[in-house]
Amino acid sequence: MKSILSLIVAATLVAQASAQTPAPPAAPQAEVLYRQGLAAEKAGDPAAAQKAYVAALKADPKHANARYSLGQLKLNAGSISAKGREAKFGAVMIPVFNLDAATLQEALDALQVIVEKQSKKEVTPNFIIQDPKKELAEAKITLNLKSMPAKAVIQYLMEQSGAKARYDEHAIVITPLPK
Repeated sequence: MKSILSLIVAATLVAQASAQTPAPPAAPQAEVLYRQGLAAEKAGDPAAAQKAYVAALKADPKHANARYSLGQLKLNAGSISAKGREAKFGAVMIPVFNLDAATLQEALDALQVIVEKQSKKEVTPNFIIQDPKKELAEAKITLNLKSMPAKAVIQYLMEQSGAKARYDEHAIVITPLPK
């Protein structure tokens, strides 16, 4: 009887020990969070990257890479957002894009509508033309493109109009090429 009681007590202790899963050590958990921050940064999402870096520092306050990346993120959040915006815009496939002697503004308006439609309104490009001397107003654009990424379409527009595009945090800025 004494051996059965000992066996039951031992089984109960083993069951309790296996039921309590220890929390992962802080250093590996911080590293996972840090890598999530890097992935978010690469995807162009500085808010998610910041959240992951802060969580990594909470898990391990001595995580040097998370601390450094958080500081760099504060300095470069705008350019990270711009790269993310450029990647999202460039990933949208344009099935057909036809223009016949259109102005640059008309072409950009048409591209904006198509990108919004093709991305189901997930990507809404904001084009700003900075042309104080009205150099781009006279350009006429004729294109007949099929199955192209939006980024390639905008490159064709820039070539035909003599302009360049810059992806900023909140807009795609179009300026004339320097002469």
